Amino acid sequence: MRSRLFPKSQRGTANHGWLQANFSFSFGNYYNPDMVQFGMLRVLNDDTIGAGMGFGTHPHENMEIITIPLEGGLTHRDSMGNQETVRFGEVQVMSAGTGIQHSELNASQTEQAKTLQLWIFPDKENVTPRYGQKSFDLESHRNSLVNIVSPEDKNDGNALWIHQQAFLHLGLFDAGQTFNYDIRIPENGLYLFLIEGELEINGEAVHERDAYGVVEFGSLTITTKLPSKILLIEVPMMFKD
Repeated sequence: MRSRLFPKSQRGTANHGWLQANFSFSFGNYYNPDMVQFGMLRVLNDDTIGAGMGFGTHPHENMEIITIPLEGGLTHRDSMGNQETVRFGEVQVMSAGTGIQHSELNASQTEQAKTLQLWIFPDKENVTPRYGQKSFDLESHRNSLVNIVSPEDKNDGNALWIHQQAFLHLGLFDAGQTFNYDIRIPENGLYLFLIEGELEINGEAVHERDAYGVVEFGSLTITTKLPSKILLIEVPMMFKD
């Protein structure tokens, strides 16, 4: 097993007034050669978006994009004709494929929105663009992990799917809980992002908004020191030919 703690203080930041952004990986004007990506996970942005503001219409291609609202909601419009609002408790996925244009605007004119957005490189390029959205009840599954995203060929119908051998889980845990995460695909790595709370992994403390990367392992033991909200991202560590 090889592991590394990524403290929140080492993230990149941007202040655009209407947008307060934190970058786990190089993004926009923030570049850190030591933090370009974690395997196929290219972006994990932690954004606070002002009331009535957001990201105007812009393009993407050949990327799997996952949006997780933490507070409030976003109104989504895209060139496929979708117009939806994704809110706290829901997750959104887009396969950009051959190309898509979309906008994401704070659905409230009075309250800020907080979101996580992830970009994962796909395992096949130039697919037909697609959109998916689903609600997940984490509270009713407290102290266990809920699978929110999985590969299309390993999806049981309860999670959203993407074009990559990646698995995303969210979980709400009380303090004093110990649980294991068993890697689904041995060649994959795991990137844990602690949304709230405090954990202990391999004797190391992980605090709110810290991340923890692990490769070359079979099972990882995690203990919650405080009530915690956890995002686990299992991804391939290299491109497949």
